[in-house]
Amino acid sequence: MGKRKKTYRFGVVGAGGRGGRFQAGIHAAGGQIAAVCDINPESLDKAAGELGASRKYTDYLQMLDEADLDAVIVGTPMPLHAKQSIAALKRDIHVLCEVPAAVSPREAKQLVAAAKQSKAVYMMAENYCYMRHTSLMRHMALKGLFGQIYYAEGEYLHELKELNEVTTWRRKWQTGVAGVTYGTHSLGPILQCLPGDRVVRVCCEDTSFRHTDPRGDEYAQTTPVMLCKTAKGVLIKIRVDMLSDRPDAMTNYQLQGTDGAYESSRGGPVDHGKFWLRSLNEKMEWVDENSLWKMKGVSQKYLPAEWVRPSKEATSAGHGGGDYFQMLDFVHAIEGHPCPLDVHRSLDITLPGLLSQKSIIQKGRWLEVPDSREW
Repeated sequence: MGKRKKTYRFGVVGAGGRGGRFQAGIHAAGGQIAAVCDINPESLDKAAGELGASRKYTDYLQMLDEADLDAVIVGTPMPLHAKQSIAALKRDIHVLCEVPAAVSPREAKQLVAAAKQSKAVYMMAENYCYMRHTSLMRHMALKGLFGQIYYAEGEYLHELKELNEVTTWRRKWQTGVAGVTYGTHSLGPILQCLPGDRVVRVCCEDTSFRHTDPRGDEYAQTTPVMLCKTAKGVLIKIRVDMLSDRPDAMTNYQLQGTDGAYESSRGGPVDHGKFWLRSLNEKMEWVDENSLWKMKGVSQKYLPAEWVRPSKEATSAGHGGGDYFQMLDFVHAIEGHPCPLDVHRSLDITLPGLLSQKSIIQKGRWLEVPDSREW
């Protein structure tokens, strides 16, 4: 582990869009946004002013070569993630990349090769793994409070038809492809509850109904459902729906174990996250998640430390604190600590979705998911 710099110099690509949302986390982690990059000159000028960057670029490779960066945030559309991450890794610049890690198995292999050859850290910015309720779920699971977990569910239900027309890449890469094209928000927090396990095979099906876009063209998916089987025999159901007309419910999770169960809030009226834990109550009765946070003497045993008294800076950083806490972990990884979402764990939650896109074409056939550690 090298000597820590006083300030890490960050570059942000896609700074006019999603990439510009990392400012609070970067500053909290002792970083400085030294350079920004965006292909839209107007967005670039605005981002440079808002983020306090002294240098701005419309050419990503030029930024990597000239801006003397320690790390880069990749906040661009999905088809650029792997390519831009690889370019930074080849220059030994640390990478925090938005989700998913790649849009094809071939890209995923290229990313692994670059990460292995680089001196830099690669981490995927799966902020849903750092929200309050997913952190609580993970903390309890790792303490063994659910017993042996054997079933889980994750759902991302977020109607995005209008956004498809504004960010047109989504119309091709997210809703122009059949299968689970955006599943890491759902699968990521679940796999963090299953240490040492990974998805080894998947199958995927969808309804036959199709919405149409403003041009009258059918979307390639409606509400694809992916079943995953892990190496240790856990069954996981993932549903992603970015098109159905319905209220949003983007952070739905369930866990079932031998000694406990969890169901997150789906965001509706009087709908709260709830637990049953044998260690809390032998009777099979739900405990309201919000009540659990207030129970005297329980917090230290059941709650993750960072969420007992989170700072206002953390909770206001975006995605329920996820943007803040993932940045702290990224900087810790740069300093030599284990990376919680390194290239292999990132592909553990990316590759199942890519294989689901092949399964759905083959009428729901079960397909093997490769282990990137063997490449």
